[in-house]
Amino acid sequence: MKRLITVAVALAACSLSLPAAAVGNIADIVIHDRVQNRNLPVYVHQGRHYIVGHPGNEYEIRLRNRQRADILTVVSVDGVDVITGDTADWQHSGYVLGAQQGFGVKGWRKSLERTAAFYFTALPDSYAARTGRPDHVGVIGVAVFRKKPEPVVQYSPPPRLARSMEAEAPAPSAMADERSARDAASGAGTSSRAEAPANAAQKSARLGTGHGRSETSVVTYTEFERATVAPAEIITIYYDSHRNLVAQGVIREPSLARPDPLPQPFPARFAPDPR
Repeated sequence: MKRLITVAVALAACSLSLPAAAVGNIADIVIHDRVQNRNLPVYVHQGRHYIVGHPGNEYEIRLRNRQRADILTVVSVDGVDVITGDTADWQHSGYVLGAQQGFGVKGWRKSLERTAAFYFTALPDSYAARTGRPDHVGVIGVAVFRKKPEPVVQYSPPPRLARSMEAEAPAPSAMADERSARDAASGAGTSSRAEAPANAAQKSARLGTGHGRSETSVVTYTEFERATVAPAEIITIYYDSHRNLVAQGVIREPSLARPDPLPQPFPARFAPDPR
């Protein structure tokens, strides 16, 4: 398998404390609202994960490697690769995280030192729509790859002189350490293309992610060889306004109408006069 040049998180990357509600198995993913300074709660509906985006608020995608070995995370927002700006493809470059390492992806990468901040905005103002790709606005995806293990060199001691004439069969080298690629793409890959809901009339304009202010985010290049062609895990998080998620049935709000009181068998102590 060819070696790929990927973007590695700088050693100065901060340690991120993620809540138990983080999405993912190999890696934990949370969406952090930078204006409210809180991790957005995740709503689960029909096996999918949703968050509420607040228009105008900047956010970051917080990643944490749960493994004891390096992983590669290829990140997309609205169907667009956050590093290259191309239409998302899990074969693209990504962020390499060391064992138990965390990193916050705060925006579209402009260079090894700068990013343009993510912020929730109306669909026409989204980076995807402004670059002619509005079809997949409203979804964040992370494809996670394990690193191909280094080959193990087996040492064979020289034969003893007393047995030098014996024909010994070499020990079988059963080094078949191929990890079967999990078929996470079968469900998450197809579900990342969200269908248009039937009750669109009850919804407000869809949210997307804008191309915001420039800020410092330093990374370096490194080399990473993937263990498998397909990702070991694909993490998908959908986002929209609170109103739209209520209209889709993702968020169930309690009814504000007071229910009719039930009739009581013994409502009064004495019999009143009739009207």
